[in-house]
Amino acid sequence: MSRSTHPIPNSIQSAAEIVRKSKRGVVLSGAGISTPSGIPDFRSPQTGLWSTIEPIEVASALAFRYDPVRFFEWLRPLALKVLTAEPNAAHLAVHQLQQMGYVHTIVTQNIDGLHQKAGSKNVLEVHGSFETMTCVACFTKVSSHPYIPPFLEQGILPRCPNCRGILKPDVILFGEQMPHQPWLQAQKACRHCDLMIVAGSSLEVLPVARLPMEAVERGAHLIIINHTPTYLDVRADVVFSEDVAVILPQIVAEILHQP
Repeated sequence: MSRSTHPIPNSIQSAAEIVRKSKRGVVLSGAGISTPSGIPDFRSPQTGLWSTIEPIEVASALAFRYDPVRFFEWLRPLALKVLTAEPNAAHLAVHQLQQMGYVHTIVTQNIDGLHQKAGSKNVLEVHGSFETMTCVACFTKVSSHPYIPPFLEQGILPRCPNCRGILKPDVILFGEQMPHQPWLQAQKACRHCDLMIVAGSSLEVLPVARLPMEAVERGAHLIIINHTPTYLDVRADVVFSEDVAVILPQIVAEILHQP
């Protein structure tokens, strides 16, 4: 394993060589890929979403049922950041790797849609997204777009057009199961990939954290780019303890530079 606490040319070259040999690469992205776009992560001291509030109190399925108003009050400033954010250099680099044919699937723990904004396809959102909402009373599913401006601008709670029940964004809260089809597709992609790139994930949230291990155990190469250590660093081919928005573009540039 090659470890880089500072991005040295040899580590970039090693990563680029591994990527160039792949045909069925998977990128697993976490909150760290979107922090350069202004979206806070969850666990960083002082700045993480859970540094000042207990998540189970506002962002669990049970808490939403009992007090949806509090949930939406907590969500509003976060939603404003998420929905106005733009892709950064890391998202664009992932898109380039996909265009070049090295990456086939993107599995993301994020709900910000920035991979899609960057142009990437086959993005599996295993923790849901803001694109749709579901009524907690009659289970009607609707597009979020008509409800977002009144919510962000005036704090108006989204209500079901059929029964006037509260509409819950289709993001996965604590105590909820992940969306079935994206999760099955993510598992399949990771079991058949020849390369796994972990981009900005601490690999602490199960069951997603097991996906890279499944890939490695089936012979896939592993590149990890994350500020903090992960449990799989010892199994990785290359580890960068650096900003993913710096490292991924350097890997892409090295691939393009290689003859």
